[in-house]
Amino acid sequence: VQLVESGGGLVQAGGSLRLSCAARGIYFSLNGMNWYRQTLGKQRELVATITSGGYTNYDDSVKGRFTISRDNAKNTVYLQMNSLKAEDTARYYCNVKNWGFAYWGQGTQVTVSS
Repeated sequence: VQLVESGGGLVQAGGSLRLSCAARGIYFSLNGMNWYRQTLGKQRELVATITSGGYTNYDDSVKGRFTISRDNAKNTVYLQMNSLKAEDTARYYCNVKNWGFAYWGQGTQVTVSS
């Protein structure tokens, strides 16, 4: 299983970014996908989830600002991030749980300047 994130960068507060995660080695359409984020010294936290059926769930801190979506034809999950805040600064990771194992990408850094 391989997960490759992209789309991070430096953005001013109030700006937007779209993260992408391309998945290989799984039946993508059958799997729920997750986005996590982590800052130095803190545990990785779940930001957003999308099920195989397209149902979504979000951490309260990003509700109304972030949108998770998927394109099964491209084996890709996205995280659209709007109205970014300095506290959204973190490394963002794509995650899938498959056959009892959790797989992670290398992450993509998002830095929001205030």
